[in-house]
Amino acid sequence: MRSKALIYLVGAVYIYCQVFAQDIYIAELMVESNVTLEAETILSVLNSTTNLQVTDANGVNHTVTLLQSETLAECLIIGPETTCNCSAGYIWSNEVCYNFNCCSDASCSGNVSFITPLCISKVPVRFNGSATLNTSMWDETKTAMLETAFKGLNGFESLNITAQRLDATIVDFETAVSVKFETSKLLGIVSKLESDLKAVLHIDTTGMVTIEAPPAMVCYLSNPELKCTFEEATDAAGWSMSNEHSRFQLNSGTVVALDNACSTPEYQSCVGVRLTEVTGLWAGIYECGFTKGSVRHTARAQLGVALLPDEIIIKINPITGDCSETAVTHIEVMGTATIPKSIQNFTVWWSYRGKKQSDLQPNHSGDYLEYTFTCDISCKESPVAHYFEVTFRNMRDQIKTARVDIPVIYAGAGFCDMEIVNGETWPKTPNGDTAINRTCPEGRVGYKSRTCEERTWTSPYSNCVSEELNKISGQADYFQRGLGATPEVALNIFEGLQNNSDFDSDSSDTIADISASVNILNVMASASNNIPLGEKVLSPFMDAASNMLNNTWATVNNSVLHSMSSTYLESVESLVKNINIRNDSKNILTENLDLKYCSSSECNVSLFDISLNLNQTIGTMKTVAVKNLMDKLRNNFHNTNPTSLLVSATLEDRGNSSIVIQLDFPKDESNQTQPFCVFWNTKMKDWSDVGCTVKTEGNNRTLCECNHLTSFSVLMAKTDVSNDILDKITLVGLIVSICALALFLIIESLVWSAVVKTNLSHFRHTAMVNIATFLLLADCCFLASTSPETLGESWCLIFTVCKHLFYLVKFSWMLCLSVMLVHQLIFVFSPLRKRVFMFLSSIVGYVCPILIVGSSYVYYKYTNKPYYCKKTCWLIYERLLVGSIHAFLLPIGTVVLTNVFSMVVVIVTLLKSSAADGSKADDKDTAKSIIKVMVVLTPVFGVTWGIGFFLLTSDEKDPMFHIANYSFTILNSFQGLFVLLSGCFAEQKVREELIKIVMGKTKGQSDSTKNLTSTTYTKDK
Repeated sequence: MRSKALIYLVGAVYIYCQVFAQDIYIAELMVESNVTLEAETILSVLNSTTNLQVTDANGVNHTVTLLQSETLAECLIIGPETTCNCSAGYIWSNEVCYNFNCCSDASCSGNVSFITPLCISKVPVRFNGSATLNTSMWDETKTAMLETAFKGLNGFESLNITAQRLDATIVDFETAVSVKFETSKLLGIVSKLESDLKAVLHIDTTGMVTIEAPPAMVCYLSNPELKCTFEEATDAAGWSMSNEHSRFQLNSGTVVALDNACSTPEYQSCVGVRLTEVTGLWAGIYECGFTKGSVRHTARAQLGVALLPDEIIIKINPITGDCSETAVTHIEVMGTATIPKSIQNFTVWWSYRGKKQSDLQPNHSGDYLEYTFTCDISCKESPVAHYFEVTFRNMRDQIKTARVDIPVIYAGAGFCDMEIVNGETWPKTPNGDTAINRTCPEGRVGYKSRTCEERTWTSPYSNCVSEELNKISGQADYFQRGLGATPEVALNIFEGLQNNSDFDSDSSDTIADISASVNILNVMASASNNIPLGEKVLSPFMDAASNMLNNTWATVNNSVLHSMSSTYLESVESLVKNINIRNDSKNILTENLDLKYCSSSECNVSLFDISLNLNQTIGTMKTVAVKNLMDKLRNNFHNTNPTSLLVSATLEDRGNSSIVIQLDFPKDESNQTQPFCVFWNTKMKDWSDVGCTVKTEGNNRTLCECNHLTSFSVLMAKTDVSNDILDKITLVGLIVSICALALFLIIESLVWSAVVKTNLSHFRHTAMVNIATFLLLADCCFLASTSPETLGESWCLIFTVCKHLFYLVKFSWMLCLSVMLVHQLIFVFSPLRKRVFMFLSSIVGYVCPILIVGSSYVYYKYTNKPYYCKKTCWLIYERLLVGSIHAFLLPIGTVVLTNVFSMVVVIVTLLKSSAADGSKADDKDTAKSIIKVMVVLTPVFGVTWGIGFFLLTSDEKDPMFHIANYSFTILNSFQGLFVLLSGCFAEQKVREELIKIVMGKTKGQSDSTKNLTSTTYTKDK
């Protein structure tokens, strides 16, 4: 019997049903006949058929449309003999090859017509491999063994030896096949070859993996995605990127985000990569790889990026426009924009003050392109800044613009003259501008800057970093982005940092190197949150970090110093926490760092004489003690001084939420002060005592206990200003004072017209109203800022300025009151005129406080010194005559001393009056008068504030200190109440007028005459 089976590949079957709408499928159709049929006949029938009815596995019928069909295979069956052939472009499937030994393009005589799929499309699969021999050298026999083994693969085409290395002990080869295969089949061949050749084989394939990538060039700063899929499950997956210069392994970072969770039942292995805001650095060939055993399946795709310059440097000559001479009407400035050479062309133009001038053409200068232009700038003074812009446009019409401002010195304006210092030229520069000098010593790159302040040059600030550190910084930046982020690269970075961390001096260039080194630590600490770091980096990291602390960092201002030290501490803490260690890892001790581990349930370790105890149920504790850093960190905590050590503690695999850690710090014997247990608050960039308490102190030790982990230390204060009893007294006193002062002002408004009859009474009541008003405002601000941790920095600053100003105004009016009283006592027959008093009092009471507060704030702002403490929302006391608090203490001290003098004058005057008129009063009456003066004038004159000066100079161990501390708190918190008592109820006229208002009565004429006589007598006296 003779029959013929035709297998057709029916392609692109379009399903029109609702469930599978717009899905495209590939199907096989087998036609059997006992007569001879030509393939063209069947194809013509299929091509004339538009719709077919098919039934799916669930028994549901669907109407499909045939879009394309072609012959896949043809089998001729004559009796028991079968001859099958695949059509051109197809090859026997793996099942046919490995079960029927039909593995080439030749006819197959096996009965295979029932197998599906019978033939599959040819796919070019290539793999490159290497074989490393263990004992012998490579020869032709081994080549034959290699070829014979790979011929066992379906669709084998060729094998070529491409290279022999290391005296023929390593051989590289290429193999080509025309069909995809299962990895297990190739691994079986590799395993047998390794046994027969006594060698180690590694193979990379191409053609097995499907890669998805952007089909066209992507935009600059876009976010492209690539994805690779593979049908089989594998052991590992990853990405790499290569360009004309280098090849980098990709890992998750600030730019790279790997996705290993995209597999499906059809594609059991999947790895994707998403790039964020790509630049020209990320243009290149991307390769994904799936590894199983010694076989790695790969796929490649080109990613093109529409480039724009990553960096545009604009230089101007001259650096400063000099219009200081009146005869000069305009100046000519030349600008040069420099970018690295690019493989893509840009459209470039320059603008002046935002207006386009002309297009620019590049000039080649080594590895850079330069665009040069000139511009005439008018010397007519204008509020609009002079500036150039250079704009680059790429093939996707994206643009990038760089700007440079041109400092211009107009006639009559302040400036700093040109100076040449150590061979460096600093050009003539306007006040307030900063000159940039891009000339660095040999072996260094960067720039130096110098600011002109009030016609005086500041010291130059160097950012000239050694070329080697600059190179390491670039590697760290790549690592953080995820480019080349491997354990080997991390080790190279830390070893390079270690080799370049021996700083010999505190010169400006050395500080630039230290700053760059700290930045490298910070970048690697940030990268360690995404990329695991191995134990091998610990030793070079610890050595480098320790070496950085051998210098004082003294040549930078406090702002830079505090920023560098804070970054250093947080970077070291983060790296110690994130670097992976083994259970048998050894402790590391360097000159300034002491690192120890503990994995037991109870940890007791000693670091630089600091004893640490921690009980935990699970995890590994990492602790590192640091020397020579405390004096570099910001410290606004309660006017305290730093000690010499701090310790950082972290816990890996933490199982319990609550934790108690005890730290025993050494205490300086000569420092007889109050200790505070504190931790470094990374958000506030300062010390805090939240969750930490001093358990015991003595024997020159301080025991701290904290309920969290971070960096800890001990700060020493002149006195313990944190006292719950004093805080409660202050709160109650402020509330009482605010109420009393409000009542005082109400009473004054009610009785004003009745009691203010003379110039003297007008002076007194005007001063008292101002004292009460501003004391009320100051107390309200004080009460509003009793919880600084809940306030933002802006509100904290506002409350500090308001308290500073209001208290000064209050004291200034106290001064006016006391001086007025002394004047009236001494110059009885030359009374002050109301206009003179109000004018002088306004100057002293309003203008002077505003000038003091404004000038002190401006001074501390522009000297980069802290004006206020964020922890207390009040001025800062560092030491005697150092700190913004002295802008308050010195004026207050002057007022208090003057008021004490005034009280003495009043008392002496009373004594003299009593002695001259002894027949009218006895000693008892004199004593009563003096006591009344002291009781009335002491709170009004603010004499109680003098106790505060005693507290600043006294020893906390002195018993009188605590008495004075409580006295100061009580007297000044309740000062508003004392003002009410002495200013209203102690004055007879106010008291009587208030009784009239309350009782609703008026007194008789005799009482009025009596009061008038009494008033006249008091005035004359």
